[in-house]
Amino acid sequence: MPPSTLHRPLQPTELFGVRVDVGDTGSAVEAICERGACRQGGLVCVANVDMLTRAKRTPQLAALMRGAVAVVTDGMPLVWALKRLRQHAEASRVYGPGLVLAVCEAAAKRGLSVFLYGGTPDELTLMQARLLQRIPALKIAGAVSPPMLPAEPAFDQEITDTINRSGAAVVFVGLGCPKQEFWMDAHQRQLKPVSIGVGLAFALIAGTKSQAPRWMRDHGLEWLYRLCQEPGRLWRRYLVGNTLFIGYVLRDLMRPAGR
Repeated sequence: MPPSTLHRPLQPTELFGVRVDVGDTGSAVEAICERGACRQGGLVCVANVDMLTRAKRTPQLAALMRGAVAVVTDGMPLVWALKRLRQHAEASRVYGPGLVLAVCEAAAKRGLSVFLYGGTPDELTLMQARLLQRIPALKIAGAVSPPMLPAEPAFDQEITDTINRSGAAVVFVGLGCPKQEFWMDAHQRQLKPVSIGVGLAFALIAGTKSQAPRWMRDHGLEWLYRLCQEPGRLWRRYLVGNTLFIGYVLRDLMRPAGR
């Protein structure tokens, strides 16, 4: 089935020197399914404030984002910055869990299968059950919960062969940022399906973690909801990332016009 033409293609741009793409969920789904159907590999980043500020401090992460199939904007602050600072009125949030569901729905319609890599065994079981309950026609080619991986995982021939043999067109990777991005980068040249780093989406779809209320998500406050859930683990991430992001915005606003 040829890809739909209802959505404008994703438009690569930069925000504070880091590559992101302007578009909506439909644009992202079309790009992902088209790439997946060709089984040409590649990776997709789902960017938020944490990823963008990490990329500013981590050249390796910034480099793999530049070479990605797509870098969609999950964080509302990124969308606001694109609209206010870069005049991209069409910028839209591509919410990670919503993207997973939308890709799965499109894959089912096109006869493509997906593979799940990451999360805990219980999360994978629940996630598969919920996906199939919502999308009965979805083909899940496989699901693997890996052992604890290092911060920058090395290439693993065994899992690469397993995923390639499954025939999957898309691999959802739920290892958390930036580990999942480094995993995808290490494997993308050998993997045939396109891989998407979706982090917390595994737990949210499985129901093992609760989702922030819609009003908090729409107002860029999902980070506060998560911080209240896991303050010991997340306080440093948000203190550093959010502070740096605010600094980048203020610096850009104070920059003389034309520079």
